[in-house]
Amino acid sequence: MKVTLASSNKGKLAEFQQLLSGLNFDVVPQSEFKVPDAIENGLSFVENAIIKARHASKLTGLPAIADDSGLEVDILNGAPGIYSSRFSGENATDEKNNQRLLSLLQEAEENERTGRFQCLLVYMRHPEDPTPIICQGTWEGLITLSPEGENGFGYDPLFYIPEFDCTSAQLEKTQKNKVSHRGKAMAQLLEKLSR
Repeated sequence: MKVTLASSNKGKLAEFQQLLSGLNFDVVPQSEFKVPDAIENGLSFVENAIIKARHASKLTGLPAIADDSGLEVDILNGAPGIYSSRFSGENATDEKNNQRLLSLLQEAEENERTGRFQCLLVYMRHPEDPTPIICQGTWEGLITLSPEGENGFGYDPLFYIPEFDCTSAQLEKTQKNKVSHRGKAMAQLLEKLSR
């Protein structure tokens, strides 16, 4: 079964293709259909995921999977949140976003540097799907004082996981996919789709 992935983020694409490799799905990125990115004007992760899935499904004629995910930092009242990928402004990069986050947390004590990754994953059978499958995964951690590790993308080098005593960017891909916010949301989706 052919499904389009509503993302142009190469890191996400690689993760999704690995996570979905066991299913009977042929996952095709929306870029193969020259689908432009949707305008993410929702006010929550779930709204943005639905907007992206509906947009991709409408323009490709295929079922669509979309996720909206990001980092919530408690002392910043949940920021960067839905603005995680564009936290440092118009020409945001992972490095600029990480620098901005570190500068905002300069005065924060270690016990105040709590946060979590959130992933809202949506599967829409068609653009008018009134009951899309919605799955949520959460991954708790702490924000480090400086980047550590080469794996992953986004805020992974700053996201410290106490149970593994390392950052997300120091985990092997297969291990990360088992415990991450996206891995948890994907496990729920796979379970629901297999029914």
